[in-house]
Amino acid sequence: MKITAILLAAGQGTRMKSALPKVLHPVAGKPMIAHALQAIQKSTTEKPVVVIGHGADEVKKYLGDSAQTVLQEPQLGTGHAVMQAESLLKGKTDLVVVCYADMPLLRGETLQKLVETQKNNTGPISMLAVISNDPRGFGRIIRNEKNTIQAIVEEYVASEEQKKIKELNVGGYCFDANWLWDALKRIPKNEKKGEYYLTDAIELASKENLPVLATIMDDEQETIGVNTRVHLAEVETAMRKRINEEHMLNGVTFIDPASTYIEADVKIGKDTILMPNTYLYGKTEMGEGNIIGPNTIIRDTKIGNGCKVLVSVLEGAVLENDVDMGPFARLRKGAHLGNHVHMGNFGEVKDSRLADGVKMGHFSYIGNAQIGSNTNIGAGTITCNYDGEKKHATEIGEDVFIGSDTMLVAPLKIGAGSRTGAGAVVTKKTSQMIRWLLVCLLVQLRN
Repeated sequence: MKITAILLAAGQGTRMKSALPKVLHPVAGKPMIAHALQAIQKSTTEKPVVVIGHGADEVKKYLGDSAQTVLQEPQLGTGHAVMQAESLLKGKTDLVVVCYADMPLLRGETLQKLVETQKNNTGPISMLAVISNDPRGFGRIIRNEKNTIQAIVEEYVASEEQKKIKELNVGGYCFDANWLWDALKRIPKNEKKGEYYLTDAIELASKENLPVLATIMDDEQETIGVNTRVHLAEVETAMRKRINEEHMLNGVTFIDPASTYIEADVKIGKDTILMPNTYLYGKTEMGEGNIIGPNTIIRDTKIGNGCKVLVSVLEGAVLENDVDMGPFARLRKGAHLGNHVHMGNFGEVKDSRLADGVKMGHFSYIGNAQIGSNTNIGAGTITCNYDGEKKHATEIGEDVFIGSDTMLVAPLKIGAGSRTGAGAVVTKKTSQMIRWLLVCLLVQLRN
């Protein structure tokens, strides 16, 4: 059976008061529409169709090849929006799942239940519903004396008696495709707003004595749609809590979940401890048994096992196993720290590789450099890698001792086993044969 989703993403979102299309506003580090696309993957078999309108070019650019798109212009309601997908889907799918791209908390498991409900339905429609005391502007589900769904009444036209109904339509549907395309042509235009509402399809099915079934949702938070920045913050809080709980259930310790922020694509191994005020962004991945934080920001970084990162900032970096760094250390893009590397406080590394066992003292800067294993970088060491026009590389061999406050003026190569004295300025290639020359010279100058 072929199952295709239609995501409605054409709305202008005027209440967001933003130049950015509403569905591209991020939640837990990803646009809302990305969460919606991820959810529908679990319940469908075909590439989804996204109905675009406001900010169409931006939304289409973001989607790339992940979805087919169809333009709704002018925007004449939800029924009209779904109708735009007919040319792409008619005769090519058996079931059509319709949901909104601004509901990022909707779970894939919930949509799977909806599809299963429709597979067992002799009628053409199954819909998502929630029982709630907080209507959130949702339409009320009207049932007859036989408890059969007859219609959806939108809140703005509902009577006071109808507004007391607690069974709410949350805006997720699964249709028999063959029935849907004909029904859309029979939906009447709403006299007050001049639009065609998809909810009127429920009444069409009822008048034909065709059963409409409801899948009752357990988690009200899944129903939250984003129309304002207030809703966006509400969704962000709920998503953050969901993500943190998932990691905790998988063996990660959060000392204070309320102050720990983890974006949706972050991966964390078991027995890792996250201290308060830790922020993990982007494609960050880390292994097992790490201690991260407090007050640490990590973005798009890969961390191995058994690392300790204290009060530091890491961006686009790689840490292998048993790395110890901080406090107040910074790794910039291209930094790669091998096994058992120690990096002291107020150190910075950019576009450089520190091999296994390197010890890097505090207040040091290493940029565009390759550091051999078991080398000691003394406190205050600087690689002078930029001449005002170009950046140059520094290469340091294994088992080298770089004294405190050494200036390494690139381009520069320092051989294995070499040593520099404190305060040295190294401008030329050194080797093991002359490793003591600089030390002796410095001693003479100081005497």
